[in-house]
Amino acid sequence: MERKNQTHLKEFILLGLSDDPNTEPFLFATGLLIYMFTLAGNLAIIILIQIDQHLHTPMYFLLSHLSFTEICYITSTMPKMLWVLLSGDKTISLPGCAVQMYCFLTTVGTEDVLLTVMAYDRYAAICHPLHYMLLMNQSVLRWLIAASWAVGNINGVVNTAFIFSLNFCGPNKIVHFFCDIPPVLHLSCSDTSFAELVTFIVSGSIITATVSLIVLSYALIVLSVLKISTARGRIKTFSTCASHLTVVTIYYSTGIFTYLRPSSRHSMENGRVISVLYTIVTPLLNPLIYSLRNKEMQVALQNVLGKKQNC
Repeated sequence: MERKNQTHLKEFILLGLSDDPNTEPFLFATGLLIYMFTLAGNLAIIILIQIDQHLHTPMYFLLSHLSFTEICYITSTMPKMLWVLLSGDKTISLPGCAVQMYCFLTTVGTEDVLLTVMAYDRYAAICHPLHYMLLMNQSVLRWLIAASWAVGNINGVVNTAFIFSLNFCGPNKIVHFFCDIPPVLHLSCSDTSFAELVTFIVSGSIITATVSLIVLSYALIVLSVLKISTARGRIKTFSTCASHLTVVTIYYSTGIFTYLRPSSRHSMENGRVISVLYTIVTPLLNPLIYSLRNKEMQVALQNVLGKKQNC
């Protein structure tokens, strides 16, 4: 059997968000501000939940872990993007690309499950208030967090392993600002059909299961809320879900809009800009949503700021 003369690549070139070098200083400054604000916002949520006794509840315990996941999520892509914009060095080694993809896919899978767990938390609180602390005790919470990261790691390990078992022999330009699945698969000189099937099964199963459970949880919540006799009571009860429902809507709508498009080169060139919604804007908005739409978080923040002023 005749062997093909193939040169295996040792590095890729990330084309970034724009092909115009003149926009890079602006993109770097904007990206750095977004990254710092995202880190500060999510860290503030974690610290606030830790120091305020009123927030030591299952819902806020899960929120603190969601904020930690958001920090890991944006950190898997933003530092490399900022370095490319600052230094002009667009290269990334094959192992470096694999590590970045693994970290990104792990945090995506983890966040999918965490958002589902938070939906279950709201279901337990509204539909089974008398048994809420039993259903969401510390042992259950720790198990759910561990399960979230386990599913995320399965998503990261399996997809990354199958994609980087393929041959890459040129070209080596990734039409994106990080090592995502579609643009990396596009560069392989191997038959990618099996890797695509594995990605579809693994990631598709996680997304289908999590979305289905979230929809089921909210369907049961709505049925329970409708049984409340007063309109004011219904609004007050459902308002506890407002922040989570807003985050879920933004997260999944931007993700679907980003990935459920044809995998042509033209769509990938547009996709690297569109995917900013999914990878950068979503972690940025979450602290704002949970702080602006959540009265308990606002009160906790005012209490902390008030104590500092008194000191």
